Amino acid sequence: MDLWMESNMAVVFTEKSIRLLRNNQYTSNVESGSTRTEIKHWVELFFGVKVIAMNSHRLPVKGRRKGPIMRHTMHYRRMIIMLQSGYSIPPLIEKRT
Repeated sequence: MDLWMESNMAVVFTEKSIRLLRNNQYTSNVESGSTRTEIKHWVELFFGVKVIAMNSHRLPVKGRRKGPIMRHTMHYRRMIIMLQSGYSIPPLIEKRT
């Protein structure tokens, strides 16, 4: 069971997110209904780290058409979490077989 995905958080691997890792900043997608306080508390509790700053933004909405009905697929926002120096989150890469 993957606890990271169970909590409605998903790690983001983009050029920018990999570049931010050098500054001890981690990027993830979270459910839109989650508050910043909840996310901060969860990250500190689960990983045993100290969060000093959090930024979030909503991604542009993408539409999906199924016949005459247009639906939107983006129901999450992206969080950039900055940790205090000396703390880090272990790599969250799944082994593929």
